[in-house]
Amino acid sequence: MKKIILSILLITTLLSNVETVRAQKGITSVLGNLSQDQIGKGLKEALDKGVQDQVDKLTQVDGFYKNELVKIVMPSEAQKVEKTLRSMGMGVIVDQATELVNRAAENAVKEATPIFLKAISNLSFADASSILLGGDSAATNYLKEKTSKELTIKFEPIIKESLNKVGADKAWDAIFTKYNALPLVKDVNPNLTEYVTQKTMEGVFTMIAVEENDIRKNLPGTRSTPLLKEVFSKQDNTTNPSSNAKKGVLNSIFKK
Repeated sequence: MKKIILSILLITTLLSNVETVRAQKGITSVLGNLSQDQIGKGLKEALDKGVQDQVDKLTQVDGFYKNELVKIVMPSEAQKVEKTLRSMGMGVIVDQATELVNRAAENAVKEATPIFLKAISNLSFADASSILLGGDSAATNYLKEKTSKELTIKFEPIIKESLNKVGADKAWDAIFTKYNALPLVKDVNPNLTEYVTQKTMEGVFTMIAVEENDIRKNLPGTRSTPLLKEVFSKQDNTTNPSSNAKKGVLNSIFKK
């Protein structure tokens, strides 16, 4: 029995190694003569285009407020607050606070755009080929993973200043002052700056992903430079090279 188990483990290991080699060859054949450096530059250009073309829309009036992909609403712990105040005919102050919070986000993104562009320019794509062939939002997700912590630290004071500038902090305080004054309710007052920073960051990455995915789909006008055309043409008509390699390994085994 032990010999059988060892044999199975050995065969599994060998198949895994064969699969890995074939997957790597599959990726190499897809990428052709593109270097890792070219791919990395192409991915950076796509992310940069996301900021220039899509995030720029967030800085406009209603860029957040009337964009259902990124609109900032009351946090989950405050949903009960909103419902209670609306039931008491105070929906107007909730709507006003929501609008001002989104105005703050629109204003803050305008100030913080250079921060995102710098983060992209400094990004090192160690696994550029796998990111290129990784499917929807792969480059954006990589940017988010590598830069979110640092960006949040830089972005939070801009959000705080913006909330004060548009009066969102006062509107927010008015909501929770009224709610917490009601009898038999538990005091609620989430950290506005922290919450809006988080949601604004999510909004920025969402819109960068929109542009990246449009480029991946080759929508008209998205591959606007020779580099974008060259790099992203390599992922056209490919789904998952490693999966295809795996199928090839299994087919060759069963044929035998």
